[in-house]
Amino acid sequence: MADEEDIVLSELSDDELVLQMHDDLYDGLKEEIEEGTEILLARGWVPYKVLTEALVEGMRVVGEDFRDGILFVPEVLLSANAMKAGMFILRPLLAATGAPKQGTMVIGTVKGDIHDIGKNLVGMMMEGAGFEVIDLGINNPVEDYLAAIEEHKPEILGMSALLTTTMPYMKVVIDTLKEKGIRDDLIVLVGGAPLNEEFGSAIGADAYCRDAAVAVETARELVNRKHNQMATA
Repeated sequence: MADEEDIVLSELSDDELVLQMHDDLYDGLKEEIEEGTEILLARGWVPYKVLTEALVEGMRVVGEDFRDGILFVPEVLLSANAMKAGMFILRPLLAATGAPKQGTMVIGTVKGDIHDIGKNLVGMMMEGAGFEVIDLGINNPVEDYLAAIEEHKPEILGMSALLTTTMPYMKVVIDTLKEKGIRDDLIVLVGGAPLNEEFGSAIGADAYCRDAAVAVETARELVNRKHNQMATA
């Protein structure tokens, strides 16, 4: 038996390669993910199949273990970075083939706050789950959110804050959405260390997400629910 280190990705069958990519994602091995992605494409896999079966499925396991306290932020960031490397190859191909998306999310840290590790993790995990993510970065006034909503027509708006002093600005954004008559068009998710469910409810968010794994699960559930409501309306 060859050692683990001696695995040659190109010699694996499709099924073996996909399972190996799940392991490599879990271990945050960026170059192996790039290589595996290229091999599957060269074997005639359509980009969407590579995304869903090799990358999204691998990140699902990472997300579950993060939620359950088996993996921690540094490891998940490595996994997400490896995922990003695969996505970098697939994104232009997916756009060209018009592959189905789970939905679109605009995400950003609110005005006055410059913390972004949690937000970045949510963005990467959402992308890993098949969502298109528009990341506005840090220190966003309400105008930034409104402009991005108008341009990208997302299903989801995500706001992050790590300071208790910037948390109330989330309500400013939500109240402005109401004034503009577009609040009901969006699923608003909020997160950040000092927040909790009560705060999320009090400011009128659809959900508070305590971490990136919960954000992905919540987004999927609410988007599906919204699509079902639209279908029966």
